[in-house]
Amino acid sequence: MSRVLLRGAQVITMVPGRPDAEHADVLVDGDRIAAVGENIEAPDTEIVDFSGRIVIPGLVNAHLHTWQTALRSAGADWTLMEYLTHLHGECVGHYTPADMHISNLAGALNQLNCGTTTLGDWCHNALSPEHADAAVEGLAQAGIRAVFLHGTPYRAPDTPHPLTEIDRLLEGPVRDHALLTLGMALQGPQYTSPDTAVADFRAGAERGLVVSMHQSGGEPAPGWEAVRAAGLFSPLTNIVHGIDLPDDWLKMLLEAGVTFTTTPENELGQGHGTPITGSLLRLHAAPSLGTDIDTAVPGKLLTAARIALAHQRGLDHAQHRQETGMHANTASVTAKQALTWATVEGAKALGLADQVGRIEVGMQADMVAIDARAFNLWPAHDPVATVLHADIANIEAVMVAGTWRKRDHALLTSQLDDVKDQLRESGERLLRSIGPAGPQA
Repeated sequence: MSRVLLRGAQVITMVPGRPDAEHADVLVDGDRIAAVGENIEAPDTEIVDFSGRIVIPGLVNAHLHTWQTALRSAGADWTLMEYLTHLHGECVGHYTPADMHISNLAGALNQLNCGTTTLGDWCHNALSPEHADAAVEGLAQAGIRAVFLHGTPYRAPDTPHPLTEIDRLLEGPVRDHALLTLGMALQGPQYTSPDTAVADFRAGAERGLVVSMHQSGGEPAPGWEAVRAAGLFSPLTNIVHGIDLPDDWLKMLLEAGVTFTTTPENELGQGHGTPITGSLLRLHAAPSLGTDIDTAVPGKLLTAARIALAHQRGLDHAQHRQETGMHANTASVTAKQALTWATVEGAKALGLADQVGRIEVGMQADMVAIDARAFNLWPAHDPVATVLHADIANIEAVMVAGTWRKRDHALLTSQLDDVKDQLRESGERLLRSIGPAGPQA
């Protein structure tokens, strides 16, 4: 196993009790972090000089429908209802396994390029075992760490999740790839009957899998109470959006260990409603973050973090002025909190908190180096804020499980031109399935 010593950087470990940023070396042994500290001596080790860089834990994009990558920007002006009509009503059935593969490959490579090392791939277009296997292989080929959240197009409320597929994936396609784990992308209690919701949750619990579901506006449907009564809400439950869940429900779910993922740019742009960041913070909890759909918004998690931070600050400032008639003297939410949402909270949402999200001895060596010498970041007075200000051009290096996936500002993968060609051909063909009201290739 290879040993690498990262030397000279400012390191943001995200470990409680440590400084927000510190000058430290990081020793990587194989796929794990072996030491973090000053002036580490490690003979027979490759030394990488990261002076002038900021090293952070790999970002965790907790919610992305990666299978939509070939349709980038096609729905930038769609409302939520237009998105559901054009994509889920007209387009999904035209996907082939090859479409799934190229979108997942290209989407995962883009995430690596943007500094995301762990991806919650919410794949609710597994039309067949071949579609699912192609999507899994795309993630594996990219070299990203991912939770493949298996789902299907929307089903009748009484139709349970296809457990034969879950067990098949557990026995082979996912198990065969060291960086991949399996979860379930459920329709959830908002969109299934109470009995079906309980059965799906129980199936996930019996297999020890993260179960994730959408909830976008409206009072909880009867299925929520059925799942609560069955005692099936747990830390393995992830709710995406969660918009309009009443505070008493949020409190109960948080007490059960449930995690929440907000996708702020898409929630605001498509009309899901107001992100629940503030509601969670008032209950002493925090969201994880996702970018949701490349169809409508860019897949940059740092952008999502900035939008979530600015939006919540804006709401809090407005409330403070309304209540006091004065401007606030201090910020209600900090940059460090926003970076936590993009790392620690994402790891928790995907059931990987003991593996990723922090730079700490024994954790997986998933890290990102940001070149703080760049003109748009210099001088980097506040390392945490500098990270949030960074863009793709500033992300110099990305490591997953001790293996470099990006160095010197370039992805370490061959045949990117072929990937782009296949992605364009897939997207152009799929867009022809969308009716005259939608975009045309």
